Amino acid sequence: MVKIYSWNVNGIRAVQKKDLWNSFIVAENPDIICLQEIKAKPDQVNIELGEYRAVWNSAEKPGYSGTAILSKASPLQVVTGFPEDILKAYSVTGDTYGDPNAEGRVIAAEFEKFWVVTVYTPNAKDDLSRIPLREKQWDPAFLAYCQQLERTKPVVFCGDLNVAHTEDDLANPKPNRGKRGFTDQERSGFQNFVDAGFVDSLRMFKQGNGYYSWWSHFAKSRERNVGWRIDYFLVSPTIAEHVIGAAIHADVFGSDHCPVSVTLDY
Repeated sequence: MVKIYSWNVNGIRAVQKKDLWNSFIVAENPDIICLQEIKAKPDQVNIELGEYRAVWNSAEKPGYSGTAILSKASPLQVVTGFPEDILKAYSVTGDTYGDPNAEGRVIAAEFEKFWVVTVYTPNAKDDLSRIPLREKQWDPAFLAYCQQLERTKPVVFCGDLNVAHTEDDLANPKPNRGKRGFTDQERSGFQNFVDAGFVDSLRMFKQGNGYYSWWSHFAKSRERNVGWRIDYFLVSPTIAEHVIGAAIHADVFGSDHCPVSVTLDY
């Protein structure tokens, strides 16, 4: 059995300072941990790794973005960022906010039976000024990359995708329609993964609303479970039959996001 967790920690050093990292590891005991928004470089990360091997993809900008994969088994290989052919094919060059390729947003790690890919998708911004990046560059490039990896082995990809896919994926869909994280363009970008055959693992086990992974700090949103599901695990159809569990761990604190997980019967 393989347990894989994904967590946007909103600053790994903050989680450590709150003394919540070790309790998470002890309680959940993941085999693989994918992190987003680590906001640190490896020499700034002072967490206890224990039996885990760590791969970091930090942003060039200090204290910003970044991803990591920690695993008990050593990956066969690791790729950070998009490969050159994907960058060229989808013109992933960035926008006025900068180059997303310099922000440590993607890591792919190959294991014996599958690839694990983690992603921290660029935020569309309140004024939706990054929608063109999402719609024309990032989302299609990430899908193409996962499909490229899929030609060699099944893919398990996870992370903060910065979108609620359906109305069941946020507590208040009507007032948020057309706003950041719930625009037609972002939702279509997610739907393209589903249309390509990738399976939203949580929806194999849970239907309806109330399953959220991010909450605003305002108005006791987390206590009232007024949230959004923007953190996901999607899997290749060829591996879906091996998914025996998927969960949202809303009882794990330390970030405005909570961890999500998938369990495979390997």
